[in-house]
Amino acid sequence: MENSALKIFVLSFFFVITIIVAQNQPIPTTLEGPFEPVTRRFDPSLRTGSDDLPMDHPRLKKNVTSIFPEQIALAISSPTSMWVSWVTGDAQIGSNVTALDPSSVASEVLYGKRSGEYTSKRNGNASVYSQLYPFEGLLNYTSGIIHHVRIDDLEPGTKYYFKCGDSKFPAMSEEHVFETLPLPSPTLYPRRIGVIGDLGLTSNSSTTIDHLTQNDPSLILMVGDLTYANQYLTTGGKGASCYSCSFPNAPIRETYQPRWDGWGRFMEPLISRVPMMVIEGNHEIEPQVSGITFKSYLTRFALPSEESGSHSNFYYSFDAGGIHFIMLGAYVDYNSTGAQYDWLKEDLHKVDRDLTPWLVAAWHPPWYNSYSSHYQEFECMRQEMEELLYQNGVDIVFSGHVHAYERMNRVYNYTLDPCGPVYITVGDGGNIEKVDVDFADDPGKCPSANDNIPEFGNVCHLNFSSGPAKGNFCWSKQPEWSALRESSFGHGILEVVNSTYALWTWHRNQDIYKEDSHGDQIYIVRQPELCSASTSKSDSLI
Repeated sequence: MENSALKIFVLSFFFVITIIVAQNQPIPTTLEGPFEPVTRRFDPSLRTGSDDLPMDHPRLKKNVTSIFPEQIALAISSPTSMWVSWVTGDAQIGSNVTALDPSSVASEVLYGKRSGEYTSKRNGNASVYSQLYPFEGLLNYTSGIIHHVRIDDLEPGTKYYFKCGDSKFPAMSEEHVFETLPLPSPTLYPRRIGVIGDLGLTSNSSTTIDHLTQNDPSLILMVGDLTYANQYLTTGGKGASCYSCSFPNAPIRETYQPRWDGWGRFMEPLISRVPMMVIEGNHEIEPQVSGITFKSYLTRFALPSEESGSHSNFYYSFDAGGIHFIMLGAYVDYNSTGAQYDWLKEDLHKVDRDLTPWLVAAWHPPWYNSYSSHYQEFECMRQEMEELLYQNGVDIVFSGHVHAYERMNRVYNYTLDPCGPVYITVGDGGNIEKVDVDFADDPGKCPSANDNIPEFGNVCHLNFSSGPAKGNFCWSKQPEWSALRESSFGHGILEVVNSTYALWTWHRNQDIYKEDSHGDQIYIVRQPELCSASTSKSDSLI
């Protein structure tokens, strides 16, 4: 075992040296941190945002007849199985809508290792959902038929060709292909992991997805706020960058649900061949009649909730090679007395760091954030969960919500800590609400106690009890735990090299036409010998 570990270390060392020599410039590592805080202010030559694409845009409009599959998407079920999802039939919107019959069409996936040769067949389930409003003048919506099929007995690192639909009509999709990820192993990892948040459907969103597609990910993490369908009235029309400003008399936070269908078509060319793992954000809440929320999110996505024992699409976990991913829900109970916390303790207890050395977590709103927008908004969640994640050695945390980029120095409880996670905010996907440009430490930009009230949970705003900001709600300069922040749209790529080194690159949208250009790049280095779990597993569950 010791010889094996030594070989991995030597290989990783030479890999890093090779990359540095090839690029003729050193890539920093977290071993050199903590870094002096750096701020890159918004480039005034760029636009702060753009309008949404219209529903008749070629990337959003429906291009198949009613019974044929569209909005095809993949998601990981287990290391040897995959979820295939799609939509058939026509959604309806109006004062009176009638739901389609999900049993009227089959849910089938044919698949195999050779193009045109489908040696396996699996059936799944289908459902529809409605978005209903008890207010005069608001339009109701009922979806097309949403299909989910789990295909299994997949071999790792293998290409599979598939068609989905109903073979009886026949109404099958065109052939699609995907490549399975490696099995859990300390030496095998996904090739590239794309990380995006707060995407929307604007021209900037298009650039983000085009740029991500160029970078050829093998797995995508979507950290909440997907379609921004709730920036519209139920009648459609033009979306708003500020909902309450444009629609102050709306009786409820309305949505235009066809935007979800447009988003599914917009994403299909990428996520029909690359699995995308999503977690809910505040724009997925979408309240309707009888206090129902999250109906579209819960119905449209198949996620490994049963497989991971959470039994909830609001939080779950999965493995991809030598990485264990934990996706947490900020808009359901996160208190230490709740079901999510109990599940998290059990999930962390089961992690075998010899098999999956990397532990990566993701949720929508950031705990560490120096922008004025959403500043300390989910401080309650941090206070409830941070210690548990720290004790169990989480390596990286991805969040969105703030429409900008920020990477932290390793931190725990607002204190620089070489064993704390690297927190990264990537809520800069390009949505209609525009980029965030104000920092809480700028003169006159510190939020008041009545600002940044979370859409779920309590308010736990606090003044710092130690350090340079002691006694204050905001710092007077960029906080020491904030390593780099920049107001630009973009996406991230995580490339795990081995059990200790992972290369993180943040790609700005404005760099899409520049070769080998990026906004941030760093090797995140694990130090298990220094940062083994601070307590035994049995102790950490107290």
